[in-house]
Amino acid sequence: MKLTIVGCTGSFPGPGSPASCYLLTANDGERTWKVVMDLGSGALGAIQRYTDLEDIDAIFLTHLHPDHCMDLCGLHVAVRWKPGGWGRGRIPVWGPAATADRMATAYGLELDPGMHEEFDFTNWAEREAVTVGPFTVTPFAVNHPVEEAYALRVEVVEPDKDGAPVSRVLTYSGDTDSCAGLEEAAKDADLFLCEAAFEEGRDDGIKDVHLTGKRAGEAAAAAGARRLLLTHIPVWTSQTTVMAEARPVFGGDVAVAVAGVHYTI
Repeated sequence: MKLTIVGCTGSFPGPGSPASCYLLTANDGERTWKVVMDLGSGALGAIQRYTDLEDIDAIFLTHLHPDHCMDLCGLHVAVRWKPGGWGRGRIPVWGPAATADRMATAYGLELDPGMHEEFDFTNWAEREAVTVGPFTVTPFAVNHPVEEAYALRVEVVEPDKDGAPVSRVLTYSGDTDSCAGLEEAAKDADLFLCEAAFEEGRDDGIKDVHLTGKRAGEAAAAAGARRLLLTHIPVWTSQTTVMAEARPVFGGDVAVAVAGVHYTI
């Protein structure tokens, strides 16, 4: 499984990165599948550096804040109005129950048909896995001030060099403060892609919104994750600070997500 960081700046796009968007690719033995986790502000342009839009097999939205979903509006335009027609059917989109109506409202469309002609919307059911090609994705409810917010546990089973099946797990926190659901989603993950928007000592009075580097590190340690990749870092938060907060509490490898970088899991 390959992870491409399309966008990783928190809350709104920064000068060097769009908002949240992550491209995952894996092969099922017959072809390569591509799925997208979140499609936040500014991400639609950047993702075209790494894939043709028609090659996207599914989109998984963690929650409905604009920095995680709003470029679905632009993708709607690409699907609906491409000269010569869109070369594939509707794009499957998993998200909170309000996703279809929220996107239609954002674009000024009537709710019926809204964007249903371009996207095949399915609502998340907490801890009920969905399968797309080689990807099995399970949503876990997390601690963020919207009606539905999820961390996503993504598992791919691939053959090793001897042909034996090996499971690889990536967990993406979405947006959350500390909670049991986050730790359960990240249990024994090979890579834990975890938000760290806040800094210790600066944002202590804000509860149930975002993690600090320290709290992200604590969640990774409690979950037994192998690697921690900090993401969703706003322009006013220091990457150096959140990494320094995470390292003393998490014994594994810690790094900060950078747009355009690829990781193999």
